Amino acid sequence: MPNSLSHRRLFSRSLAALALVALGAGLSGCAGMSDTISPAFADPAKYDLYDCKQLEPERKNLAARTAELQGLMTKAETGVAGPVVAELAYRNDYIALRGQSKLADEAWQKNRCQESKPEARPAPVPPSIAPAPAAKSRTKASPAAN
Repeated sequence: MPNSLSHRRLFSRSLAALALVALGAGLSGCAGMSDTISPAFADPAKYDLYDCKQLEPERKNLAARTAELQGLMTKAETGVAGPVVAELAYRNDYIALRGQSKLADEAWQKNRCQESKPEARPAPVPPSIAPAPAAKSRTKASPAAN
């Protein structure tokens, strides 16, 4: 009887060690995931029918959002469990945005688009320094004048 109990303990410890090794291998696969698979998270035909006027603001929005997520990930990594939080909270969105950006850039190049020049806006005219017109005061007629 004591012999079978030690075999059970040995088997359960071996099983636990095997489970930990499998879990570690699975998690290390996530850590090794690179941004090269980012187009897999984006619709490849999304930007096919976009023209240059539609692609330009879309590319700017994607770049701004990607930079925002990168900043959030960097900020999260300064915390205690930062790298884990950054991966769980932001990494999937970041990879998807990188894929969308890549596809938008490919459509931009395919359409031979060029950055539009910013419109020259006239300088705002400062308000004049002239004093405001004085309001006319109303005088009430006294009741005795009637």
